Amino acid sequence: MLKWLKQLDQILRGEATKPALLKDSQFDIPIAGLCLCLVILSAFFGACIGSFNLLHPLDKDAVLTLKDAWMQTLASAMKMPLLFTLTLLITLPSLYVFNALNGSRLSLMSVLRLLVATLGVLVAVLASLGPIVIFFSLCTTSYSFMQLLNVAVCTVGGTLGLAFLLRTLNRLILAQPQETLIMSTPRVPEITISLPTSPDGKSPIKPPIGPLEHIAPTDRKAKSIFRVWTIVFALVGAQMSWVLRPFIGSPHLPFEWLRHREGNFFMAVLQALQTMFS
Repeated sequence: MLKWLKQLDQILRGEATKPALLKDSQFDIPIAGLCLCLVILSAFFGACIGSFNLLHPLDKDAVLTLKDAWMQTLASAMKMPLLFTLTLLITLPSLYVFNALNGSRLSLMSVLRLLVATLGVLVAVLASLGPIVIFFSLCTTSYSFMQLLNVAVCTVGGTLGLAFLLRTLNRLILAQPQETLIMSTPRVPEITISLPTSPDGKSPIKPPIGPLEHIAPTDRKAKSIFRVWTIVFALVGAQMSWVLRPFIGSPHLPFEWLRHREGNFFMAVLQALQTMFS
């Protein structure tokens, strides 16, 4: 388990996405252990969300019982890994096609590894914010506020995860063979940069490169294509969370594993805003 967590830590620190490791435009990381870390961390975050009704006394008008509150916590912990797995499976073909249209040489397996790594970053951010969700669950009894808080937390995690995806795709494009780059990108003048040297005056000091740092400007066409795909990914993930609801569990509704289909994610967010400020 520590070995797999170390692999995730290398992705978070940018050690797994160094340009020197992305040779021949391939993204090669072991995904078995990373998938297990993804399941565990997402289940932890799901439990943090679902524990809302466990962390404060239920009022006299509550329909949810204490047993139901425990069941909601368990259900949320089980459904959160399912949410990310289904989102990955639904968006994997589109990312592969978008890469092919852009002239990328990524294989289907490399695209799968890249998406798993992206979800690893996303889930790691969410799990790190889980204690904050628990803190606010202890401080408030407002269901609408908790809905909006969790939307904001997931937005932060999704933004950082998709930023990681775009930066890594940029590095993979730059790692293509030189003849491919000459045909697909315009020439730019060479710029010589003098790096600061170490105290001995011999070896240059290279600043660490994080996974979200730009290395070089991306081709505008590629950037536009991948931005469109990130919108598709975000929409699929948001609506999938609505299909698998409830994750928090309203104290005024009985426990259910899945709610019946009605409305959509964005209408629910607007309704939560109206309820909280009314």
